[in-house]
Amino acid sequence: MANRLKKGSAAAAMAVALVGSFEGLRQNAYPDPATQGPPWTICYGSTNGVKPRDRKTVEQCKALLSVELQSYAAGIETCVKVPLPDARFVALTSFAYNVGVKAACGSSVVKLNQGKTAEGCEALLKWNRAAGIVFPGLVRRRQKERAFCLEGI
Repeated sequence: MANRLKKGSAAAAMAVALVGSFEGLRQNAYPDPATQGPPWTICYGSTNGVKPRDRKTVEQCKALLSVELQSYAAGIETCVKVPLPDARFVALTSFAYNVGVKAACGSSVVKLNQGKTAEGCEALLKWNRAAGIVFPGLVRRRQKERAFCLEGI
């Protein structure tokens, strides 16, 4: 399972930095910015089982991010069948962390599997909305993920 994001690896450090920079750290549960309600979120954007009054320490949040990134990375490994350089793998893991593995794997981003790397990376830019609203933070995130994705082309 997602050995590429094992603790101490370069890819893991890249993933934590990328996702952490966009998600930000919040130790108290907060409502989704798009819905102003569920899904409730905590730490670095974690929504799994979060309830309105939950609170975590910084250490708990870092550990949670590491575990969750491994899970999303494993999801990307199931649908992207071509070899990925670390930066591209991290970009796709970040994308899946934000939109979910099912949405990521069902998106045109997986054109990577057809050898259409540039086209797949460009498709990331389409995912800049939440609840139908373009969010500037999502625009910036997708631009950064796209840049990571295109590295080495």
